[in-house]
Amino acid sequence: MNWVNEYYSIIKSDQCVPIGHAVNANIAMVSDFTLHEDREEAIRRGQDGIDFFKYAINALVVNDTVPGRTQLWDTFMRLRGGKTEALIERARKGEYQTTGIGTPEDLRKHLRSFEEAGVDQIILMQQAGLNQHKHICESLEMFGEQVLPEFKARDLQRQKEKEEALAPYIAAAMARKQKMPPLEDHEIPVVEASVRKAMVPDSILNPDN
Repeated sequence: MNWVNEYYSIIKSDQCVPIGHAVNANIAMVSDFTLHEDREEAIRRGQDGIDFFKYAINALVVNDTVPGRTQLWDTFMRLRGGKTEALIERARKGEYQTTGIGTPEDLRKHLRSFEEAGVDQIILMQQAGLNQHKHICESLEMFGEQVLPEFKARDLQRQKEKEEALAPYIAAAMARKQKMPPLEDHEIPVVEASVRKAMVPDSILNPDN
């Protein structure tokens, strides 16, 4: 919520000066994502993958690697131990914190929390680790059939209201932007050809031949 409020407060402030040619008034967040009607199976299918994604981003930066030899997955699994099974056990006890990995209802609750915080877009992250293609497809199909309709029904109206509310602030921000004058012809550099003569088939230049 704080990130959302800060972002939109900047857009509304007199200090907002766009560096590009438009103001993208949207907040996007990445979420883990694997669906199954059985929560335990969803965790079993998806938790290793998303946690490996988080691990690999860090490991590739802070650890030395040997191309073609370093085995990130093996190291990750060795360090991980039985975390996934422990998480499944907590889910059985009702101690599972709702995320994007679980049942369709779990994901609906998860996405509603983003929606209520003012987040505009969610990037569903699933293609990591050893996730199977068929499981990814099953999750996507379940998402489209059981989760998306609720949010799609509200999205158009929400976007319309937000655009109308922000329109004067965005217009004021764009008015503060210092635009560069168009380049004169002599200021535009020539992109030199990598070869002096292109091998263009004669049939293209002279289709009647």
